[in-house]
Amino acid sequence: MTFKTALATTAAFALTACASGTGAPAQQAFSQSALPAPVQVPAGHRVAMETVGVGQITYECRAKQDMAGQFEWVFAGPDARLLDRGGRQVGRYYGPPATWESMDGSKLTATQLAVAPAGSGNIPLQLVQANPAMGMGAMQGVTYIQRVATQGGVAPATACGASNVGSRQIVNYQADYIFWKAA
Repeated sequence: MTFKTALATTAAFALTACASGTGAPAQQAFSQSALPAPVQVPAGHRVAMETVGVGQITYECRAKQDMAGQFEWVFAGPDARLLDRGGRQVGRYYGPPATWESMDGSKLTATQLAVAPAGSGNIPLQLVQANPAMGMGAMQGVTYIQRVATQGGVAPATACGASNVGSRQIVNYQADYIFWKAA
């Protein structure tokens, strides 16, 4: 299966999960089989929650480390609403540090394990390993989070140089965040 086919399959699932004859989200289990191996969750885990993150990513123009006279846009942090498949807000994703917070107050941070390309103009797919959750609720027991079906969110195309070091640019993005727990 090609990478584009995998993305199309993931996007098609996202659309079908939102549509059903009763208006309720479809109860199909998320399948990661179409995802690149580096961002697949290890066996022994089950999907605990599926969300769609809709928001912005902030980038800051900074000097490249150990590269005098060179500059780059650097990820400064996300700010997104986490929606369930029915479009209701169930949490937030913000940072730094990258934090996923449920409306019930439970929240967690995570450590990036892997990324995989998601096509031109889209931030990469990602797999992170969750740190222990703070507070009781939906985030309790989450072991992994996948970022899939990404749309937009890449660093700005505008120039980053000595004249605008420290300036910030905000770009829109959307991604599915799949939360996993040990089976």
